[in-house]
Amino acid sequence: MKQFKAKVISNKKIAKDHYILSFKAAGLRKKVKPGQFFNVKVNNSYKPLLRKPFGAHKITRKGIEILYKVVGEATEILSTKKKGDVLDVLGPLGNGFDFKSTAHSSAKTGTGSPQPVVATLVAGGHGVAPLAALGKELSDAGHKLSVFIGARSKKEVVCEKDFRKIGAKVFVATEDGSKGYKGLVTNLLKNKLRHTTYDIRDTIYACGPNPMLKEVAKLAKRYKIPCQVSLEEYIACGTGTCLGCAVKTRSGYRLVCKDGPVFDAKEIIWR
Repeated sequence: MKQFKAKVISNKKIAKDHYILSFKAAGLRKKVKPGQFFNVKVNNSYKPLLRKPFGAHKITRKGIEILYKVVGEATEILSTKKKGDVLDVLGPLGNGFDFKSTAHSSAKTGTGSPQPVVATLVAGGHGVAPLAALGKELSDAGHKLSVFIGARSKKEVVCEKDFRKIGAKVFVATEDGSKGYKGLVTNLLKNKLRHTTYDIRDTIYACGPNPMLKEVAKLAKRYKIPCQVSLEEYIACGTGTCLGCAVKTRSGYRLVCKDGPVFDAKEIIWR
């Protein structure tokens, strides 16, 4: 972890209320893991007082990209940043996804025919942000990918093309039915798992609202699939000092900013 001044490379609107901001992070590219985050001070004023956490969306040679949605004062200010502006950044913070131990070889079903082991990424709303970096890492390592993206409407579906570019099979669910499956992304995932033609699957990686993650965890348990979840909690300090992001786990209370944000789904005691 380090505190540094980051020069903005670009800040582009990509969908309704959604932006991607890229900033320089000299010497950090190889140290950032998908699932880790940065705490950003959006201006030099005391208002807003607290930094804003953003997951590493993409890790490139030029720098780090963060994907954010304008939902309040801090992100509204961030959306006005231009190339050359400087941000005060703290990071990388937290623990990311454990994908190095994930299998990616072929396996055999009961019929004896080889089938690929498939890693499954599940994103709910803005939860797609850290999964893009993870998807690229998994793809580069030879994994087959199935990606499930959930959003309220087609205007809020982001990163679909990015996942397709790396060879992933992408399934989209919108609550209003304006694109893909009509309903919750967890129901779409449930349908796909129920009707899969092979029974050997890699880890499920999920990020999104807690109700979605809770349901994903239940499905993973039912189908005996390892599952990692990136929790969305209110993070203030980002370093474990304020204790404001504690969650209950089977080994006691843990801090999302320091012990997470990624946890084994089996460890979380869901509310």
